[in-house]
Amino acid sequence: MTQPPNKIDATSIFPSDPDQMDDDQAFACWVVQRLRDAGHVALLAGGCVRDLLLGNTPKDYDVATSAHPKQVQRLFRRTIAVGVSFGVIRVLGRDNRIVEVATFRADLGYSDGRHPDGVRFTDPREDALRRDFTINGMFLDPLSNEVHDFVGGVDDLRAGVIRAIGDAPTRFEEDKLRLLRAVRFAARFSFNVEEATARAVRAMAGQLNVVSPERILAELRLLLTARSRRQGAGMLRDLCLWDHALPELGAVATDEGRWETTCRLLDHWHESISLPLCLAALSATMPQVDARKLVEPFFERLHGPNDERDRTAWLTTHRDGFDNARGERPARLKRLMAHVGGEELLELAEARAEAGLADDVEITHARRLRDRWTDEEVDPAPLLKGHDLIKAGIQPGPRMGELLERIRDEQLDGTIGTRDEALAYLKTIKAD
Repeated sequence: MTQPPNKIDATSIFPSDPDQMDDDQAFACWVVQRLRDAGHVALLAGGCVRDLLLGNTPKDYDVATSAHPKQVQRLFRRTIAVGVSFGVIRVLGRDNRIVEVATFRADLGYSDGRHPDGVRFTDPREDALRRDFTINGMFLDPLSNEVHDFVGGVDDLRAGVIRAIGDAPTRFEEDKLRLLRAVRFAARFSFNVEEATARAVRAMAGQLNVVSPERILAELRLLLTARSRRQGAGMLRDLCLWDHALPELGAVATDEGRWETTCRLLDHWHESISLPLCLAALSATMPQVDARKLVEPFFERLHGPNDERDRTAWLTTHRDGFDNARGERPARLKRLMAHVGGEELLELAEARAEAGLADDVEITHARRLRDRWTDEEVDPAPLLKGHDLIKAGIQPGPRMGELLERIRDEQLDGTIGTRDEALAYLKTIKAD
């Protein structure tokens, strides 16, 4: 047993008065109490303990217990068995609240480098020793605020260190995704990766490819979209993971000048951003034709969603769309702004200007226009549609599309504003 970090009052990590608990805390505490009343050991476990010790609000609560899965299911009315063979049951509460309850276990080998071959139910100490990093290996009794730390997690929280539990190569051999998770946790909390753990990551970086594409993408999404994306990208590079996690962007990490500019781009945002926007920023120092080429291989390799692939492609294709904003027709600027990625494109332009890749005067002009124009001015309802042109004697086909685009441009430029004006304009251009 160790004490929490000095800045944390051990008696107030978890509210002792139920009236002071939020609904998630109250539900987690109720689950622990119910297991205790049935004669089982039950403790909060893992990430929620880490977050509470850091003074953060956990996004969810996990409970570790001596109760076996069937015993857990008998104790709670609403449960979902998500991994009975691994001892994991989800307990459901009101308002879609979920607490995942897992039996204390030891894992029996990882022959595929991803999943345990089996488990043996055990005690808290052994359960802690099979986890990934010390800061994730602690337990908390929410009823007494006692921290159960068998792995030195509290000391590492105090020191700001990401350290594998036990032998680092063994931990990474069990689950290669931990290579990326080490970077994500270090970036998220502005921690350092402990030396032996860092050596193991560098030595084993090439083994990341045994992890499923979906799991890699999920981890990269958390890493690259977070406020700490710049620190995370730097650690991917420093720990030799870049070429295995982001091979499509290899040229970004090998050129020092390009890398420094990329870091300035990533530093532009002080909040979370989307994966398409981050990828567009990461590729912004590459020639535009090369940047576009990275999109499809990245999403194909990692089985990413088509809508994100398309938005990333659009952002890279139009990244210079506001570079000459003062000389552009309003119609062109409004078309860009009206796109689903329009606001992200403006943000990318501002980041490029800040990093010296675009003229700040031009980008500032574009931002002022967007702030001045209403959404209705940026994307008004079309004055004419296809059936209007058919009535005017225009046959369906490419010509009709061209005429509709010309009419739309005039509308967006503000030179025509009514249906009658659009019909009159059509008469002047349909013979062109």
